[in-house]
Amino acid sequence: MRLIDHFIVGGPGGAPARKSPIFDPNNGGVQAEVALGTAETLERAVQAALKAQPAWAATNPQRRARVMFRFKELVEANMDSLAHMLSSEHGKVIADSRGDIQRGLEVVEFACGIPHVLKGEYTHGAGPGIDVYSTRQPIGIGAGITPFNFPGMIPLWMSAIAIATGNAFIIKPSERDPSVPVRLAELFIEAGLPEGICQVVHGDKEMVDAILDHPAIGAISFVGSSDIAHYVYNRGVAAGKRVQAMGGAKNHGVVMPDADLDQVVNDLCGAAFGSAGERCMALPVVVPVGHDTAERLRAKLIPAIHALKVGISTDPEAHYGPVVTQAHKEKVEGWIDKCIEEGGELVVDGRGFTLQGHENGFFVGPTLIDHVTPDMDSYHNEIFGPVLQIVRAENFEQALELPSKHQYGNGVAIFTRNGHAAREFAARVNVGMVGINVPIPVPVAYHTFGGWKRSAFGDTNQHGMEGVKFWTKVKTVTQRWPDGSPDGGNAFVIPTMG
Repeated sequence: MRLIDHFIVGGPGGAPARKSPIFDPNNGGVQAEVALGTAETLERAVQAALKAQPAWAATNPQRRARVMFRFKELVEANMDSLAHMLSSEHGKVIADSRGDIQRGLEVVEFACGIPHVLKGEYTHGAGPGIDVYSTRQPIGIGAGITPFNFPGMIPLWMSAIAIATGNAFIIKPSERDPSVPVRLAELFIEAGLPEGICQVVHGDKEMVDAILDHPAIGAISFVGSSDIAHYVYNRGVAAGKRVQAMGGAKNHGVVMPDADLDQVVNDLCGAAFGSAGERCMALPVVVPVGHDTAERLRAKLIPAIHALKVGISTDPEAHYGPVVTQAHKEKVEGWIDKCIEEGGELVVDGRGFTLQGHENGFFVGPTLIDHVTPDMDSYHNEIFGPVLQIVRAENFEQALELPSKHQYGNGVAIFTRNGHAAREFAARVNVGMVGINVPIPVPVAYHTFGGWKRSAFGDTNQHGMEGVKFWTKVKTVTQRWPDGSPDGGNAFVIPTMG
């Protein structure tokens, strides 16, 4: 059985005491195993990072940027193999896997400009003969704990800025699909990154706790479910670390009566069902405003959903593939059952979906449920599957209230031709990222990504300048060069009161 090992100091991490299966979601079979590390495994990675990081931090930003440029070129050259590797473990179709990696590469492109963003600030003449300047210096060793749903993008989001700013970085990817992060670490070395600066350790809660508790790790970035994000944040902060922990989501799409419904339906099919709904920026709740809007939208959604093709990840005609594991398939179908029990009207049923020749694959068909209400657990919680819920609103204010009062506040969208309604919605909605006629409002790499409420714990978002701030600390220097002869005729005197 093929083993996915740790990537420590440019090579494997030794014989594992524990292993976990890696499934092929398309057929349900076990295709490989991943080594599950311990605190001792992490310690070897940390010691390698401690040895390598000072020299990397002392490397000038322009030379660090050159490594990022070469790394970007290598990822692009290996895009096809990386996408197939990702799809084979996650199950998303190849086009989605390419998009996964490409969105990560956009942050790498931002990191290529690191000399500019690290320039700092300078004030000449802040006082008599006094100048003040500030610089951004690396934290030292950072760690990223990344989720299964974006095994290319999110490790790239974290590692690119952390490494470009002079840190060593340790990735703990999901044990469900760990191969792409290991391959990315290999490409970093090929691009000229010194060994020990980017390493990969695998594991479960034991490894996560070891990362959270290790005194040499100064900053941790996490993406996953909200309950675990809260745990990671609290434990990491208690250990004196800087922590950003991104959690779950229940993004809403508000549809105003004047919206272009054909465009809305097209957007919803991609945003709700693309990547089998396994995205924190998916759009699993649509909120039509008014009875007529709801009825017209529903009538257009039904045939569009029936037209979606579910297939294996290598099928170029498939709109989406299987979910990641059998356990997750059962969880998603359990939420559909729950929503029906709570009074939701099942319009399109995706339970029990099978694909000929791949009967053991982890497939869930596209599902549409109408007349969902805010008091239902299935509305309150994240389903994380190809399920779209319709929550009807009587008016704009009620539609605005739904995402604003929800426990999650990651993303939201409004579909309208009315500029005033869009402006009012964007200003008042209690959510971190807003799309106006944009169903998945993920900001471009030079802006920043982050939600509100239980979607994010910590004060700093990912990538953009927020990412630079997270992975660096500010040092401010106040200097004075007194007048005087070279032989010290005017000695420097520390000023005193009075």
